[in-house]
Amino acid sequence: MRIVHLANHAQTIGNGTVNMMVDLACMQAGMGQDVVVASSGGGFESLLRRHGITHIPLQQSRQPWRVPSMIAGFNRLIDRFDPDIVHAHMMTGALISRFGSMRRRFALVTTVHHELQKSASLVRAGDRMVAVSRAIATDLEARGIDPARMSVVLNGAVAAPRLVCRPAAKPVRLRHPNIVCVAGLYRRKGIADLLQAFARVREQSASEREFMSEPHLYLVGDGPDRASLEALAQELGVADAAHFTGFVADARPYFASADVFALLSHQDPAPLVIAEAREAGCAIVATRVGGIPEMLDDGAAGVLVPAGDIEQAAAKLRWLLIDRQARGQLAARAQQNLQQLAVERVCSDYMAVYQQTLAERESMKRRQVAIDAQSPRATDGAI
Repeated sequence: MRIVHLANHAQTIGNGTVNMMVDLACMQAGMGQDVVVASSGGGFESLLRRHGITHIPLQQSRQPWRVPSMIAGFNRLIDRFDPDIVHAHMMTGALISRFGSMRRRFALVTTVHHELQKSASLVRAGDRMVAVSRAIATDLEARGIDPARMSVVLNGAVAAPRLVCRPAAKPVRLRHPNIVCVAGLYRRKGIADLLQAFARVREQSASEREFMSEPHLYLVGDGPDRASLEALAQELGVADAAHFTGFVADARPYFASADVFALLSHQDPAPLVIAEAREAGCAIVATRVGGIPEMLDDGAAGVLVPAGDIEQAAAKLRWLLIDRQARGQLAARAQQNLQQLAVERVCSDYMAVYQQTLAERESMKRRQVAIDAQSPRATDGAI
């Protein structure tokens, strides 16, 4: 099968959409598929080459004046590779795929990766749309999308090629007990809630030194809200124990050194870091939003708390930091049933979606041929 993946870039900046696309493309190439990635490029290009994947420079932008050149570049790509499947992971790619080649042979699959992509122009563009969790699929149905045109492929990152193929990262020395969060520093990721919950845990631990040493919080990631979050840490009086590490390309050493992994997102369709934390054997506290419950086996593989409930989050974090046995039991459960979060399973599911989409297109073509054959025509060929 000839497969073209479209994304705005292939940069190693922690973008979950790009990370998922790169893992999927590498797995498909390993199966013997003919895979092309078209993007503006980035640090993943060398990894793609090592997996035998062709990378084609294709600028994709939301600026209207760039549309003609994007469509022209896309049409050249299609003429060159004649793909069976075009898989668009971002809105721009979905739109140029739909309108760039009007008489297309390929089937178009679009994946809705996160909340910001649920515009009608994206989700309705594909022959088949894929939601990265049941929660996203339910939301799309509520927006009027026909469930018959949708599939659900839960995100996964266990045994991810982009990490497995990297040289082993150096271990990190973290102070214990600790809470680790790996996420972009955006308000929607609940970092402010985590800082407030941590402030409560630290305040309570001050009078319980016989049970718990002074806890530390490690925020692994970067983003536009970093300055305001650092100011909040100062305001809460936890700046000396809340460590902002900045972006880390390979966060596995932080997972390995975590006592508790926390993700208190307000919105999150299916974050790959949950799979990575489970693979590392972390005790996990996360919010019951989006696809997080699905990725935590509905609470069997981690503790779920309501989004925005700082008091409950603080109570669960404090409990796990104090109770070593409970923490160990939860960490062991996190490593059970990992196959559902494996990139291999994600790849298998997408290949099934591709086959289904191609079969549906072929069936539609046959029906159209039959309809055309039955249509009465005048002697001059007009219907």
